[in-house]
Amino acid sequence: MNQKSLKIFLFFFASITLFSLQGKAQEAWSLQKCIEYALENNISVKQNELNADVAKENYNQSIANLLPSLNAGASHSYNWGQRIDPFTNTFATNRVRSNNLFISSQVTLFSGLQLQNTLKQNSLNYLAGKYDVEKMKNDISLNVATAYLNVLFTQELLGVAKTQKSITESQVTRTQKLVDAGTLALGSLLDLQAQLATDELNVVNNENQLNIANLTLVQLINLDNTADFTIVKPNLEMPSNPILAENPEQIYQFAVNNQPVIKSAETKVLSADRAIKVAKGTAYPSITMSGSVGTGYSGLSKKVVGFEPGTPSIIGYTPDTVPVYSVSSSVIPITEKTPFGEQLKNNVNENLGFNLNIPIFNGWQSQNSISRAKIAKQNAEYTLELNEQNLRKTIEQAHVDAQSALKQFYATKKSVEALSQAFDYADKRFNAGALNSTDYNTAKNRLNNAQSDLLRNKFNFIFKSKVLDFYMGKPITL
Repeated sequence: MNQKSLKIFLFFFASITLFSLQGKAQEAWSLQKCIEYALENNISVKQNELNADVAKENYNQSIANLLPSLNAGASHSYNWGQRIDPFTNTFATNRVRSNNLFISSQVTLFSGLQLQNTLKQNSLNYLAGKYDVEKMKNDISLNVATAYLNVLFTQELLGVAKTQKSITESQVTRTQKLVDAGTLALGSLLDLQAQLATDELNVVNNENQLNIANLTLVQLINLDNTADFTIVKPNLEMPSNPILAENPEQIYQFAVNNQPVIKSAETKVLSADRAIKVAKGTAYPSITMSGSVGTGYSGLSKKVVGFEPGTPSIIGYTPDTVPVYSVSSSVIPITEKTPFGEQLKNNVNENLGFNLNIPIFNGWQSQNSISRAKIAKQNAEYTLELNEQNLRKTIEQAHVDAQSALKQFYATKKSVEALSQAFDYADKRFNAGALNSTDYNTAKNRLNNAQSDLLRNKFNFIFKSKVLDFYMGKPITL
């Protein structure tokens, strides 16, 4: 490849790369993408998921607590001084090495059903933890949808402000020519220039509001790189005959049976009920069974490996002073230390036992535990009732707000249509010199305010409708 061909190749490669990077940087974010990204990167969600994982581990541990325990151990020690050796049952006065090996097991046969109720309680806690994670995700999804709609709303307001500014600029240009020609008074131009300054301020204010709305959305979804952040602008035209099909009671009945915030509260009530049964179990007798197998080694242990005959001893003398000998009939045993492996085999001992514990008086601990558990259950029931009340209030308020926004939208729509016609007429009169600039600006500002109110009512109705759809189990989409 010659130098010219290489330059051409590098030029095209750089152009394609730059185009690809620009396309990636300018990729618009849909509402669904914003929600998914927020759920994947929200620290609170991750922490709640970890809490659910901890609850799952507690549940697994409560299952394992039903199983027998099994332990093994070994010891290696030396002893100096007098003591009774446990393996030979003889006195030891010098240094003795000993080893002990054992395996032990224990199982609870009955403890007032504490283990079983704890198992069920931890299972309910794990389920409640999963519901809490789902609730947090729903809250984040609604917050992202609110911020997303707010960006769309401020974009629409900015568009209206720019349109009004463009109209005023055209009138200022036209009026400037008329004033320069001497056919129109300077006061009209000054009024229009003042109106243009107001329109420019409105544009700046709406741009600032749009920047704030974008920043709020970006921060809500935890996006690190905010450069060239744009969102998809869906078609949010109002339907021809929008209606609210379900009444608040129908929506509430569906939501109270399906919303994770209610399911979590209900599950926590059941968990609190199990906690009462666990506390009551402490007042019952408990029975445990234990067993062990052990063996050991002692340096004092010896075994006989042979015998040697007795030795003669002098028992007296003859008159001639000749010693008289006697040979003992007993023999002397020959011993050596018992080998390690042989001792482990010979010293095996087994143990099996049952233990009964009857609580008679323990400082009112059981009674106080039961009382605290009952209080916790009552508190959980209050929390459930409070969540149900808040859910009903939220649904009723959203339904009323949606109805009000819908009525206001149609009323404002008629007002915009009437004011548009009035402004067109005022614009024609002003161009013909039959209307002063003050009345012209008044007609224009009234139309601008009505258009802003129309957008506000439109987006308010859309959001409240999405909230009601959400409580009816429908996904949040635009």
